Amino acid sequence: MPVNSPKPFFINRRNALGALSLGSLSLFAPWRSAGATPAAWRQIEAQARGQTVYFNAWGGAPTINAFIQWASAEVKAQFGVTVKHVKIADAADMVKRVRNEKSAGKTDGTVDLVWINGENFLTMKRENLLFGPFAEQLPSYAWVDTQGKPTTRIDFSEPVDGMEAPWGMAQLTFMTDSNRTAQPPRSTAELLAFAAKHPGRISYPRPPDFHGTTFLKQLLLDLNSGTDRAALYQSVTPQAFEKSTAVLWRTLDALHPSLWRGGKHFPHTAAALRQMFSDGELILAMTFNPNEAANEIAAKRLAPSTLSYQFTSGTVGNTHFLAIPFNSRAAQGAQVFANFLLSPAAQAKKADIAVWGDPTVLAVDRLPAAQRAFFSAQALLGQVRQSAPTLPEPHGSWVEPLEKEWTLRYGG
Repeated sequence: MPVNSPKPFFINRRNALGALSLGSLSLFAPWRSAGATPAAWRQIEAQARGQTVYFNAWGGAPTINAFIQWASAEVKAQFGVTVKHVKIADAADMVKRVRNEKSAGKTDGTVDLVWINGENFLTMKRENLLFGPFAEQLPSYAWVDTQGKPTTRIDFSEPVDGMEAPWGMAQLTFMTDSNRTAQPPRSTAELLAFAAKHPGRISYPRPPDFHGTTFLKQLLLDLNSGTDRAALYQSVTPQAFEKSTAVLWRTLDALHPSLWRGGKHFPHTAAALRQMFSDGELILAMTFNPNEAANEIAAKRLAPSTLSYQFTSGTVGNTHFLAIPFNSRAAQGAQVFANFLLSPAAQAKKADIAVWGDPTVLAVDRLPAAQRAFFSAQALLGQVRQSAPTLPEPHGSWVEPLEKEWTLRYGG
């Protein structure tokens, strides 16, 4: 069932500055009865000291790279763990590397920690390519909002089972300029009517771009209900795929003639789509970060009149995670780094739109006052004014056939 997504929080810089002088971030969280004991965690920290962690993470955004660099420096200073950011373009390449290492019997792997979710996690879990379970033994996990944000334990309909630690939240969000668009579309039916009224002014990224595929999943969920939607949360079968997607293809057939360039061409990325929106060529854009418009307004790349919103009935949302391969050479160091990234101070800094603007996985209202003060609920220009329910991702096995069928029908 969909859950209401809470308002994002942002860092309170003045209070957060003091957090970095508190020493070990183990102090930030109480110990869970099911997690590691204080003695066991101290042993992990001791074993981690002197280790080098090769962190494979997307390297396509300077703001994210800078945050990882900051976190790496903190963990080096506080715990004696060296973190090397291995910048990758696609986590699927990392999955292939780890799979090949397993096939070759290589126990000293080249990957110690990876930023992952979705079908890549599904593959690694099912092929026994992961270390763990470890996530719920991290001290900082005590503050994860597993109730209000159930996708922290479910990754594209696959139970996490402690094999990856939640790092940040995401939800499909649309952007428009309130000075140009008074009533943006808030459902698939409204989008069809809106596109017909504004021919050539709307588009979406070309699948298999992540945002383009997410848009397809959004329509698929919006167009299916009841038992038909339930099928999307099970492993895909040819019969289920044909039945559930029939309405999607009919809808896209009706939508595409009203799109930019008649639906014959598509922007290749969400960034390209956003630039076309900023230039006034398009009147809608989309993102998977509810805070992106606030980031872009602050950076003066989008107009202050930019409005972020979500479909009234909900939009696709998920959690992105940190996982440790089975043959990590620095599993203890990887756990220490993951624990730091889950700490209130690091989560608050990551949520700061001046740093990254990635929504926190923590239950901020449950934090002790000193840690809750790192966050501020102040509304910002461009921020989603009223969050819609989060629709959990369909099962990860739907992604590949969905992209292949879209390419067959519209990719020419």
